[in-house]
Amino acid sequence: MRTTARTRAALVAGCLLLAGAATGCGDDNDDKADPMRGQQWALDALELPAAWQQAKGDDTVIAVVDSGVDLGHPDLEDRLVDGYDFVDGDKRPEDGFGHGTHVAGIAAADTDNGKGIAGGAPGAKIMPVRVMGDDGSGSNANITKGIIWAADHGADVINLSLGEGPLMSNLLQGGILNRAIQHAHDKGAVVVAAAGNDGAATQPYKVGTPVLVVGASDQKGRPADFSNFGAQNAVSAPGVQILSTLPTYTVELTKKNDSGYGKLDGTSMAAPHVAAVAALLHQQGKDPDAIMKTIRDTTKDPGSQKRLGLGVVDAKAAVDAADD
Repeated sequence: MRTTARTRAALVAGCLLLAGAATGCGDDNDDKADPMRGQQWALDALELPAAWQQAKGDDTVIAVVDSGVDLGHPDLEDRLVDGYDFVDGDKRPEDGFGHGTHVAGIAAADTDNGKGIAGGAPGAKIMPVRVMGDDGSGSNANITKGIIWAADHGADVINLSLGEGPLMSNLLQGGILNRAIQHAHDKGAVVVAAAGNDGAATQPYKVGTPVLVVGASDQKGRPADFSNFGAQNAVSAPGVQILSTLPTYTVELTKKNDSGYGKLDGTSMAAPHVAAVAALLHQQGKDPDAIMKTIRDTTKDPGSQKRLGLGVVDAKAAVDAADD
């Protein structure tokens, strides 16, 4: 990974696989509410449907600091609040790459609307903050501005699916992103960040920075081979073959798929699942420190799979603990 002021492919690192509509997304699912729900194995692995009986993330805003969002996507448009575009310097953070749209759908796609997929936090809203350009690259300065802007404009949870590599992580340990994350925490927002996809042991943020780092697990609950590991108090969540929304127009990630949906691999996909769980706990009245502690304390025992960190997140256990 390049270590210049512009961090090339910070998002590309989070997108390892794209599958188009030709795979038959949703064709074999009888669930009429969300036709593709049957392919969202991650929701069940995280016990999210059971958790929804207690909380769905109502009155919670999840900021997706990323490449923007398809503002007209039928599974997202009714979930959006105002955001900002730090690439073009305007108030229309339209996704020109595809990554942010995928992340947003995982976190809070419209649910029970007869279209597409279900979101991890069906009651939450999405705040799109564009900090990455059409090629999936961006500057540390814009990422920092995006985090601060989201926190200052009412975000309760901030998702950073930026896929930084280990060399860049070393540069960031004492850098401006840590200060931006601290600012967000002090404003009352939980910051959830992808661990990265280099299969390496790394501490992506300065020890003590209030951020919940998320690695990726597969369908069998094992650590994904590409997932970074070793961050302080990191957790894991599904990040392999994750179906979500994609732009309904042509961008880098939709050149061979115009269905509006597709599957990606990466810790970038794992992080918004955890952001969704954080949204459920926010609805239950928990502050950022309590949310992070509850998620960490209720993970499933990793056993011998040390690369899972504290373990795979369990949404039902987390909301149950929050009620105690």
